[in-house]
Amino acid sequence: MSSTHEEALPRWSVADVHESFDARSFTDSMERLGASITRLEALFEEHNIRAVEPRTPSAADGHAADAAIAAFNSTVADSEILLSYVYATVSTNSRDERAQGLLSELENLDARVSPLLARLADWVASLGASDLGLVSTEAKEHLGPLTRLQDRAEHQMSEAEEGLYAELSTTGSSSWGRLQGDLTSQLSAEVHLPSGTQTMPMAAIRGLATDGDVAVRKAAYDAEMRAWPTVAVACAAAMNSIKGEANIVNKRRNWSSPLDASLYGNSVSRATFDAMQSAVHSSLPDFRRWMRVKGRLHGDANGLSWWNLFAPLSISPGKISWDEGISLVKGAFANYSTTLAHLVDRSIDEAWLDAEPREGKVGGAFCMPFVGDRSLVLLNWSGSVDSAQTTAHELGHAYHNTQLAPRTALQKRVPMALAETASIFCETLVVEEGLARLQGDERLALLDVNLIGAAQVVVDIHSRFLFETEVFARRQRRTLGVSELNEMMLDAQASAYGDGIDASTRHPHMWVLKPHYYGSHFYNWPYTYGLLFGLGLYAKYQENPERFRDGYDTVLSRAGMDTAEELGAAFGLDVTQEAFWTASIDVLRTRIDDYERLAQPHLR
Repeated sequence: MSSTHEEALPRWSVADVHESFDARSFTDSMERLGASITRLEALFEEHNIRAVEPRTPSAADGHAADAAIAAFNSTVADSEILLSYVYATVSTNSRDERAQGLLSELENLDARVSPLLARLADWVASLGASDLGLVSTEAKEHLGPLTRLQDRAEHQMSEAEEGLYAELSTTGSSSWGRLQGDLTSQLSAEVHLPSGTQTMPMAAIRGLATDGDVAVRKAAYDAEMRAWPTVAVACAAAMNSIKGEANIVNKRRNWSSPLDASLYGNSVSRATFDAMQSAVHSSLPDFRRWMRVKGRLHGDANGLSWWNLFAPLSISPGKISWDEGISLVKGAFANYSTTLAHLVDRSIDEAWLDAEPREGKVGGAFCMPFVGDRSLVLLNWSGSVDSAQTTAHELGHAYHNTQLAPRTALQKRVPMALAETASIFCETLVVEEGLARLQGDERLALLDVNLIGAAQVVVDIHSRFLFETEVFARRQRRTLGVSELNEMMLDAQASAYGDGIDASTRHPHMWVLKPHYYGSHFYNWPYTYGLLFGLGLYAKYQENPERFRDGYDTVLSRAGMDTAEELGAAFGLDVTQEAFWTASIDVLRTRIDDYERLAQPHLR
């Protein structure tokens, strides 16, 4: 393994909040949460917070809204801190049975809160969010979230059914999702490296996709092809159960399609989504052109081999140390603001980061809010420039969380499409700073890293969207087996990647390893939205940096209160028009053109 894996990489610490699961402070917090939920249930009964005969809200209704909203916010805030505390262990050591048990306990408690949110939605719909805002200070402060709840009420089952589903989901989709996470995070495999055979956890094996040696990358790919089928049967059972459950519940909630439920959940209209998708589809030939050029740089004659998707160019600086990567991120952030740069220092000084790949740790990267304006950021540092970009991305989420911190639980229920705004913007800061400084082969190397990421977010995510759409459609008729899921994955990749990828090397098992299929439905397209919206925001920043900075933090703080269209309008952007999305993709097209030009001397 490279020396970058041997350097001391940071691990997060949550011991300042609770020393351990046995600490009195933790057990007391668990007990208080249970009692708080009981009081919240009683409060909802006292004020009859549920569907009622439509009426003009009275002063008594205003008092009820004040009490119910405040109590709900307080209870959910406490629950989220405990969930993050426990998940900090589960995500870094999935073999910890104590942590798994506590997570299940918290999910059971959360299952008591979900029906209350459904009841609040019904009640608000009965009285009208705007009218409630006239008699309740809390309702007025939460007009955006309450309006969304009002819309949600049209897509709810009865109170009893929503309550039953919340309870059953803890032993249904939630458990199936955890099974997939446990199986994939605990899986190890032999990798036949040039230096000899090693047994490695899958997170580390997938990290080898960025290795500078094609033999290492091919060995890692071959190891994946051998390993994923060993857990595929169980993951197929999980997929069938989760998507089957979603189909039933979506039908009972009167959604015409799973996508419509996803669009509602992300505060994005169908018109906006269709405009974005049209622009994405038009961009696929350009990305395929880039892949073919990248393939030729790596000696691939029939399109890019899958194991070369993340390959660094031979002219690239190769591996970078953790210290170099974090310095790169901090420098780019400092050019935007001292506040953003200070966030990097805080994340290190206050142990927000867990960067070391290790057995039992979940793959990928994420950021979750924790206590106050603090976040926990999980990374799997591989020593690549891409790892540095991922670090910038996740710290962007952390910055967003600092802006959301003063908001209530209801106000900061940020849809995923909008949650990607700050992360993509921060990632773009790193990329653009590099492009502004570099020329020739160094510029080509950075463009390579950037376009690898963009292709994942535009092309690969399009393949995931096609795959998931087909899974939902077929699952309505029957249970899907491993071979059928593999074929569907290959078909989706063929539609998205086309001749950009060597067809004989496509990855049929991607559905096994991606946790997104086993959690939120259509989880992936918001990343595309976030990338393209972020590029549009960066263009606005370049037009007038000072004016942008003045309004940016406010917009971030309102991401859970406004629709996607309203947030776009705050920056003078019309996201319902394909022209906006095309302009964002044009930034990537320009980079592809630049890449092709700079690659010419190296083509063989």
